[in-house]
Parts: sequence; C-alpha cells; structure tokens
Amino acid sequence: MKPKIGIIGSGNVGTALRRGLEGTGYTVQSAGRDPNGLLTTAAWGEILILAVPFGAIDDVLRQVGDTINGKILLDVTNALTPDYQLALGCTTSGAEELQRKVPKAKVVKAFNTMFAQNMSTGKVKGEKLTLFVAGDDGTAKNLVLSAGRDIGFDPVDAGPLKNARWMETLGYFNIQLGYTLKMGTEIGFKLVH
Repeated sequence: MKPKIGIIGSGNVGTALRRGLEGTGYTVQSAGRDPNGLLTTAAWGEILILAVPFGAIDDVLRQVGDTINGKILLDVTNALTPDYQLALGCTTSGAEELQRKVPKAKVVKAFNTMFAQNMSTGKVKGEKLTLFVAGDDGTAKNLVLSAGRDIGFDPVDAGPLKNARWMETLGYFNIQLGYTLKMGTEIGFKLVH
C-alpha cells in the first residue's frame, strides 16, 4: 500500500508533485498558507513534502509543531536568498539544517534539481530525468525513491543527507542555466549509469 502524502505548499512545485503522485495512485492532500490546513495536512500525511520557499521554512515548522515527529519530511527546497543566490555555502545544506531543527523527523532531500513543470512526469523532451535522493534513514529514502520511480524518474540513491550540499548546488546551477543563461526550463540532468 502506498503511503499517504501531505504536501505543504500549493505553488508550482507542490502542484506539480501532487499531479504526478496522484497520477500514479498515491493519495495526496495539500495545504497552502492556512494554519489549520497546514496542521491537518501535517497530521494526516505519512510522508510530508516541504514545498515552500526556503525563507518560509521556519514559519511552517512553527505552525506544524510536533505533528512531523517520526514522519518522513521530504525537502524539495533550494537554499536560495530572495535574489537567487546560494543562502548557505558548501559546508552544510538547507536539508541538514532542517534535520537539526526537526531531529525527530526523517529528512530526505529530493526533487530540487529540476524545474517544477517537469516534476509531474519525470521527463524532459521524452528523456527520463535523474532524481537524486539523499537521506540518513534507509526506509525513508527507499519510499521516496519508489515514489520517484512511480512518477517516471530514474531515481538514484545519492547517499547520506550531507550529500544534499551538492544537490542544492546542482539545483542552483540548474536555475542559472535555465534563467540566467536563458536555456529555459525544458532542461534537466540525467546521470548515465
């Protein structure tokens, strides 16, 4: 039986992941900014997808409180400043800092290295994108790898959560290629393995 997935965030990323997950048989509930909706979704989901801007994480964590304890918290954010620069260096990551803030949750990093419109299918121009998944809890990581495979990605175990440092810089590089270098959003990364 597939786990119930709660999505915290109703923007482009949250909407695309909901579409991709529901299309493959997952039961999904999502919440935007409404505090009651956030709390209800956090309490209901077995896997919680954190699909909010990096600067909103602390506020969301305050609102959901202990409801995330013991749950898989899937961090799809990129640690960027409002002007799209890396918010953290290469000695830590947003995901590692998140795990420190919620030590009783099982943080997994994934889906941050691609543009939102490619998240519902796992493909760009007919090619499967690589979904890198990093985390310290093997069971949690395997559930995320399975969900990615179900959507259509080529999921790759990217090792421990500390490897989110490199995934976040890869996500930043993807944004640079797409927007700053004007390649557009119909691009993505594929690991040949």
